[in-house]
Amino acid sequence: MTERVVLAYSGGLDTSVAIGWIAEETGAEVIAVAVDVGQGGEDLDVIRKRALDCGAVEAEVADAKDEFAEEYCLPAIKANALYMDRYPLVSALSRPTIVKHLVAAAQKHGATTVAHGCTGKGNDQVRFEAGIVALAPGLKCIAPVRDYAMTRDKAIAFCEQKNLPIATTKKSPYSIDQNVFGRAVETGFLEDIWNAPIEGCCRTPVQDFALQGGGIGQSARRGPESRSGMAGITPSDNGVARSTAGRAGSQACGGHVRPTLTSRQRPVKQEPVVVLPSSADRNPLPSGRGGRQKRQVEQRCAGANWSTTGSSPRSSAPSTASSTRRTST
Repeated sequence: MTERVVLAYSGGLDTSVAIGWIAEETGAEVIAVAVDVGQGGEDLDVIRKRALDCGAVEAEVADAKDEFAEEYCLPAIKANALYMDRYPLVSALSRPTIVKHLVAAAQKHGATTVAHGCTGKGNDQVRFEAGIVALAPGLKCIAPVRDYAMTRDKAIAFCEQKNLPIATTKKSPYSIDQNVFGRAVETGFLEDIWNAPIEGCCRTPVQDFALQGGGIGQSARRGPESRSGMAGITPSDNGVARSTAGRAGSQACGGHVRPTLTSRQRPVKQEPVVVLPSSADRNPLPSGRGGRQKRQVEQRCAGANWSTTGSSPRSSAPSTASSTRRTST
């Protein structure tokens, strides 16, 4: 029986080329799985058809926006999960949602390997692979860009040689990761601390929304049952917060972060929907031992989800009892 590989598919050049690339390198059949966590762009049916046209034997798409918002984003907001006391977990939180669907597809189709499009730089490779082996220890992981040296130039050449139905226009200088929780932008010239973000780095906030009753932070923190004050808006409808907070100036944050495996990075993040409720809850910080313990729990939750997250923030925060024992020693 021919081995099968499940590929985390985005519909872009790299993962479209990876379908044929993996088939040639391993001799395996490729099953493409696209998971929508609010990144926007093309319709899921268009992405599914492209995967099949590029050589996938099967292609699945999953609309996981509400799942991601309910099971990961809201608990992270309630936990004040800010990595390094500053950065909301935009990319880190979405990976377990995607991994869960990849593993489910692998088990459904009898695949032995899961492939992703991460490079050898940064934390995403760790997030995907730690999550995969946590849910299914018997699955293998491969990353064509990292493992088979699939450079951008090689990907374009392969695409043109195979006449794949995907555009090969000049790549944006930015690496953009976006979902319902926010948006993270990285690029080479931002690694230099003297370089400020330039035009096109940050998204202009949408101006067509208006907050109707209640507060963004209060509604997010109280949970789904309190959404009547936001005119029926679901957790994944984060455009309201992006618009309102953007007009108020809560638009972006940036600075150096510490990846697990490689050198420091300097992303620019836009997450007013996360920063607003967190800021409201953290200022003023409760005084005394309770305030210190609260901050420690928040930071441990954020740190656990930043690098090798495999579960939701609900299961990442330590118990009060264990935290108290460590604080008192």
